[in-house]
Amino acid sequence: MKTYQKDAAARLFHAVSLLESEEECAAFFEDICTINEIIDMAQRLDTALLLDQGMNYHDVSDKVGVSAATISRVSRCLHYGAGGYRAVLDRMKKEEDPC
Repeated sequence: MKTYQKDAAARLFHAVSLLESEEECAAFFEDICTINEIIDMAQRLDTALLLDQGMNYHDVSDKVGVSAATISRVSRCLHYGAGGYRAVLDRMKKEEDPC
């Protein structure tokens, strides 16, 4: 990645970290992304959630409507990626089970 692109990505990540509520996140993403980009990201997160729950590829594809290639990529990132999916999934689990 070129230096400008790295700097631009860092600004984007910092901007997202400044958002203080789901409403602010929704407004920001609505402004910065197309509806299809938001849908694609939401589907990838749903795919990660279902894979983490042990659902198989076929059932994930039927439920979320994504291709086997997308499921494979999400699975690879979930297990061997930078840890972003794992951090979010673990925090979502903690919200569901406050004990």
